[in-house]
Amino acid sequence: MSRTVDGRSRDHIRPGVQVRIVQKKDQRSGRLTEGTVREILTGSSFHPHGIKVRLTDGTVGRVQEIGGPLR
Repeated sequence: MSRTVDGRSRDHIRPGVQVRIVQKKDQRSGRLTEGTVREILTGSSFHPHGIKVRLTDGTVGRVQEIGGPLR
């Protein structure tokens, strides 16, 4: 994906998509973790702090950015 998309809407998130998430332990610092979505955990179509996902490595967090080249 060539552009960055907002992570608060479930419409743009699906398994296999590359994302940057913030883990619970990193919420204060805002440190982002990069990875590929394995599973969507948030049931609603929108969440103000980001859709919660599990990455392929098992890490759980809320999506902050979707797409774009992973750094």
